[in-house]
Amino acid sequence: MDLKQYQIVLVNLDPTVGSEIKKTRPCVIISPNEMNKYLNTVIIAPMTTQSKKYPTTIEINHDNKKGWIVLDQIRTIDKQRVYKVLDNLTITEIEKVKMIIKELLVD
Repeated sequence: MDLKQYQIVLVNLDPTVGSEIKKTRPCVIISPNEMNKYLNTVIIAPMTTQSKKYPTTIEINHDNKKGWIVLDQIRTIDKQRVYKVLDNLTITEIEKVKMIIKELLVD
């Protein structure tokens, strides 16, 4: 499967521990294409339909549903956890993701 940065993919996140987001759900691929091409892992941010507006979430509409990308739950997963590609983020959504990741992880 050819996985690209900013695709929305269906991922099995189980098993999890504690407060980690669990079950099979859409996630956004965060890792750059160079990594996605050569590694057996990808970096993802899970999505949820049950959230509130927080500084680390981005509201989007996907599959005619309101949802949130949860950037405080970023994790690395094996590509075997990815079932299929669902969609791509819009340019506006990508810019929001970049801005929040920069605020979260860069001094």
